[in-house]
This record gives sequence, C-alpha cells and structure tokens, in this order.
Amino acid sequence: MSELSDVGADVGDAIPDIVLETPDGGTVKPSDFRGQRLVIFFYPKDDTPGCTTEAKDFTALKHEFDRAGVALLGVSKDSPARHQRFIARHGLAVPLASDAAVGGLSDALGIWTEKQNYGRSYMGMVRTTYLVGADGMIERVWRKVRVKDHAAEVLEAATAP
Repeated sequence: MSELSDVGADVGDAIPDIVLETPDGGTVKPSDFRGQRLVIFFYPKDDTPGCTTEAKDFTALKHEFDRAGVALLGVSKDSPARHQRFIARHGLAVPLASDAAVGGLSDALGIWTEKQNYGRSYMGMVRTTYLVGADGMIERVWRKVRVKDHAAEVLEAATAP
C-alpha cells in the first residue's frame, strides 16, 4: 500500500515528463513509455548495498515485467558514466537513467529532499517507486521503500488485473 504524503506527486497525478540522461549518452522521458505501464524506481546511489540489491532484484524479475508489458526504469542522481560502471559490475538488465539536473524529475516529484544522518543534514533521494499507467497517470506509489521483497511486490501490483 502506498504511504500518503503532502508533498510531491501522488496517485492520480500525471507523471512529470522530464528528460533524463541514459548511460549510453541518449535521453529518456516518461512519455516515451506511453501506451504501456511503467515502473520507475528511484534510489539514492549506485554501488551501495541497498541500491545494488534493489537493482539486482528488478533485474531478476525483468523477464516477468517484460512478459506483462511493463517497462522498468531505475533513476538516481548518479552520472551516466557511473551508471555504466554499475550496470557492468553487477550484470544489470534494467535500464537506468540519470536525474542529475537541478529541477529534474526527482525534484518535481518531491523525493529529492533534505535528509539527516548522525546529525548531519544533506540533500538525498528518498527511495521511492512509481507505477505509471499507460496513460501517464500515477497508479501507485511506494515511499521510503524497504528493499527486501520490494521488486516482487511491485511486480504483483503491476501485473494485477
């Protein structure tokens, strides 16, 4: 079940159509997936334990998402070059994109925010996943995601009738 928030986009809103950079030097935006459902999972940083597990879990289930006609896209603020290394190091099959620009998609969604750790404040990504309908409208939101079993839960929701 999605956790409700008073900031950012939520169920029933259109996903902002903001351009992201791909590791191969191209671009991608949510409207590129119109006509099919899309899972966009936002994670804090490549090559950290939770983010690596999450990307590997989505990779392990990619065939199931493909078979259901549901596209996947992982997004962080990491550079396209860092994404290339992350993909190669872990054999990832899920497409990744960089949202490094100020005012990017994570900013528009309200998930690039001030965080606190050991008394230190910094800007960071709140691990969040969006299920976007074929019409570009947000169908479901998972906020402050716990990685364990998350990809399987998203698959179940994305393939439910």
